[in-house]
Amino acid sequence: MGHLTSALLRGLSLLLVTRSVFAMVLFNATDLGILLEKYLDDDGDWMVERQRSKRAIAASDMQAILNLHNKLRGQVYPPASNMEYMVWDTELERSAQEWAETCLWEHGPAGLLPQIGQNLGVHWGRYGPPTSHVQAWYDEVKDYSFPYPQECNPHCPFRCSGPVCTHYTQLVWATSSRIGCAINVCYNMNVWGQIWAKAVYLVCNYSPKGNWWGYAPYKHGTPCSACPPSYGGMCRENLCYKGLTAGTELCISAVLLNYTAYLNINEPPVFFLLCYAAQIVTCDTKLRDQCKGTTCNRYECPAGCLDSMAKVVGTVYYDMQSSICRAGIHYGVIDNDGGWMDVTRQSRKDFFIKSYKNGLQSLGKYQSANAFTVSKVTVKVITCKTTVSALCPYQKPARHCPRIYCPRNCLQQKPHHSRVIGTKIYSDKSSICRSAIHAGVLRNESGGYVDVMPTDNRKLYISSYQNDIVSESLQNPTGGKAFRVFAVI
Repeated sequence: MGHLTSALLRGLSLLLVTRSVFAMVLFNATDLGILLEKYLDDDGDWMVERQRSKRAIAASDMQAILNLHNKLRGQVYPPASNMEYMVWDTELERSAQEWAETCLWEHGPAGLLPQIGQNLGVHWGRYGPPTSHVQAWYDEVKDYSFPYPQECNPHCPFRCSGPVCTHYTQLVWATSSRIGCAINVCYNMNVWGQIWAKAVYLVCNYSPKGNWWGYAPYKHGTPCSACPPSYGGMCRENLCYKGLTAGTELCISAVLLNYTAYLNINEPPVFFLLCYAAQIVTCDTKLRDQCKGTTCNRYECPAGCLDSMAKVVGTVYYDMQSSICRAGIHYGVIDNDGGWMDVTRQSRKDFFIKSYKNGLQSLGKYQSANAFTVSKVTVKVITCKTTVSALCPYQKPARHCPRIYCPRNCLQQKPHHSRVIGTKIYSDKSSICRSAIHAGVLRNESGGYVDVMPTDNRKLYISSYQNDIVSESLQNPTGGKAFRVFAVI
């Protein structure tokens, strides 16, 4: 398996822009100024040589490019079964910036091309948003014939009836889940021998790289039916997604008994309506069908499990073939009204003792088997600034942290007061709630519940732009641990 050669990609890219150039109208200073003014430095000069502290692209353009990529990826035809949701990557943005600043109308740099995918666009004349290039890349689909599985024997044919289709195939390459782009204003840019006085140059880098020769850009099938296991079965707008997914919406009236302690205000406890999406199991669900790790999960049990015939084996330590919810009733962490409970997998036990507790008779077993324990779920209400290091520091063996309720509008917090360090895995010095928004498991406008899992330290935390938050990168931190944040589904 090999990549399309960079020479071929360069040639194909030039053909695309050849078709675009002759459709452009003459320069209009007023309209072009709308776009260019976003790329002025603080003194009003063009950012020909940007400082590292300046972004390579305006936040509005960044979000528009990312949103359009995901929209187009979700509407491919034939439909894709493994198309992944794209997120912004600041390292790819940085490499795109470095190439855009060369003002060379070709793919590059040569040393980086084997590791990334790349699409280029350039224009001058009337104002056109950067998304016009993204749409033009996608519109190559009209000349592309998708290779169905029966045509791949073993290599898939590449059929393109137009000058170029590889911008489209890179844009919709299923596993290219990260993107970073840069826009640079180039003076006197040489585009096929023509000198453009002020060219607006767009460079988008993709990772993992697409356009592998002999392969289809994605798998054909029912959307999200062939997502990688790391997505946990989540789907959003026909894309494999790691963020918040729709679940069963439940609402409860609650009183914040520790409200004043967290917010340091002298007001009485307040009543309000909490809504959460819960992962629901049935009274008959056995743990062996659910638990796949040392720390298993949290579950929402329904009411009425005392009336179920599902068996419970053991006391305190329960056999993995036991009903999750009925074991919770037997131990006393929930009652027959149902509710939340934590489950933790334990080592093998030589035997399990029968007992009658809380209206439920468990069975005994004198045979070695894997075991689990159950515990109550505590809930903590926190502020936008609360960190995992303060709330639930990492310990061995692993333990369950409280379920956390985040307030609304943490997005508006100042980044230096409520830092977000990392992507997917965050430094425990990060704000829990802002990290949850960044990860896509919490909606800023509503707040709500999240779960966190402390982990051991990481040598590298990667920055990225997601959900209107730019996280920080950090290398070889001294001390401190890490954590992951999960949606309550």
